Amino acid sequence: MRPEVGDSLRSCADCGGFEYGGAPNCAHCAALVDEILEAQWRRFYAETGWSDEAELAQLVALEPDKYDWRVLDAALDRIGCTECGGRLSRGPMDCAACNLAHGYRYVAIEVDRPRVPPGNEHAIRVNVSVVRRPQMTSAQELLGRRLSLPGLLVGFLPTLAHAQAASARLKQGASAAEFLAELYQWNQG
Repeated sequence: MRPEVGDSLRSCADCGGFEYGGAPNCAHCAALVDEILEAQWRRFYAETGWSDEAELAQLVALEPDKYDWRVLDAALDRIGCTECGGRLSRGPMDCAACNLAHGYRYVAIEVDRPRVPPGNEHAIRVNVSVVRRPQMTSAQELLGRRLSLPGLLVGFLPTLAHAQAASARLKQGASAAEFLAELYQWNQG
């Protein structure tokens, strides 16, 4: 279940980091990230009363700007890519069909939750996308995105200055602990 705004960060018993932050390598954290999408899909599917889940997924993918980003991402997971055979939008870097579908993902609807800074939901969406498509980014970028995700989920959002400083620290070879120290300055102003 997706954390609520203001929840405390929880440790993952499998990887030792914060829950969600160990994805994609930690199976437990990866499952939690996937559940962000799957929980919304289950609600959406039940509300529609549609009988054919695969058909509904295709319809959602045809009009990505009409649906919540989590519903769209979950729909894409239910569609096989005709080019690479994987889940649509999650294929290898050279799969044109997956790259096109991935681009459409960003026209879906995103609404910030109450009591979060504007842009928090967008940050969550981007980080979830990066964590679920790790082959498309650098190891440093993936590290920053996955370590940031737990804080974003409980309602934090770094200022531009904090985000740039944290990114610069990673590029200079900072450890996960050093990055997290920068990350926790978000909530202190």
